[in-house]
Parts: sequence; structure tokens; C-alpha cells
Amino acid sequence: MKFLPWVLMAALLVGVGLLYSSNQKKDAELAQVHTELEQVRAAPVETNQAPSSVASDELNRLRAENQDVLRLRNEVRKLREENQQLNRQAQTAQAQVQTAQAQAEATRSSAAQALAQAQQLETTTRIQQQTAACINNLRQIDGAKQQWALEQKKTAQSPVTANDLAPYFRNNVMPACPAGGVYTLNTVAVPPTCSFPGHALPKAP
Repeated sequence: MKFLPWVLMAALLVGVGLLYSSNQKKDAELAQVHTELEQVRAAPVETNQAPSSVASDELNRLRAENQDVLRLRNEVRKLREENQQLNRQAQTAQAQVQTAQAQAEATRSSAAQALAQAQQLETTTRIQQQTAACINNLRQIDGAKQQWALEQKKTAQSPVTANDLAPYFRNNVMPACPAGGVYTLNTVAVPPTCSFPGHALPKAP
């Protein structure tokens, strides 16, 4: 469908070319008729002295030629009017093509903008989901630390290792940061931290 305006305009241009060729042919015929009329008018005076039958034939011929000239002029006028109409149609078609191109460009721009917004929203959502998941992991790790310290009778300054907390998680595997950050367990009194920016437990009031 996007090639239809171009096909229409090409067809109109072909029609204009045919009309122009026809006009040229008609103009040539008119020029020939005018030349013949001039030759007749410039004929020697002896023609007026010819027999009446010859003069009558010549007059009839001139009348017929005059009718042909009028007919040709009428046809030329009609062709010119058709040519002007085709030109107007071609201009209209060209304007429609330009409008369609502008609309297509606007549509492409809107689609590109919508895609960029969707990608940005997807990125923001993914970051928010990763941050929430990581904070939840840090809470679980901190809870495991407090339970381990309580069961093992550790002090607030006691260091904690991953091996110490592994039994408190499913399959003895500690959770990992979904964004690739690295967890630092710290001591019992210090909450665990993540190396990824923005991934941190809220400070206690």
C-alpha cells in the first residue's frame, strides 16, 4: 500500500505526457492549415477570373478547411483543459504522497519514542526488582546471623563466615545478589552489606 501513491503519480505523469504529445500533433496540423490558407489568399488574381464553377469549388474547399480549423481549435482547447485537469490531479496526488510520508515519519517517530520509554520502564522495573530481592536476602542473612550468634553464644563483636550461616539456608547455600553484588557478612552487631550500589538494609530508627 505504501507504493500506491507513487504508482498513481507515475500514471498521471504518463497521461500528461500523452496529452502533451497529442497537443503537439494538433498544433502541427493547425500550422499546416494556416499555411494552406495563406497560400490560398496569396493566389494570383487570375483565380477570380476563372470560371464560376472553379470559384465555387474553391470556396467550398475553403469553407471545408475553415470548418476543419474550427474543429481542430476546439479539440486543442479540450486537450488543453484536460491537460490542466491532469496537472491539477498530479499536484493533488503529489500533495497526498507528501502528507502520507509525513504521517509515516510521525508514526515511526512515535513508535521509536514508545519503544524507548518501554525499554526505560523495563530497565527501571528490573533494577527495582533486583534491589528488593537483594534487600530481602540481606534481611535473611542478618536473621541467620542473629540466630547463629544466639545458638552459639557469640558476642556482638564475633566475626561471621559463610560456613557459619550455610546451615540456616535451603540446601546449605546462602542467597546471592541478583545484580552480581558481593555480600560482606561483618560481625554479629553489624548488618551485612552488598557491594552493588543502592543495595543496603534500611537503617534502624
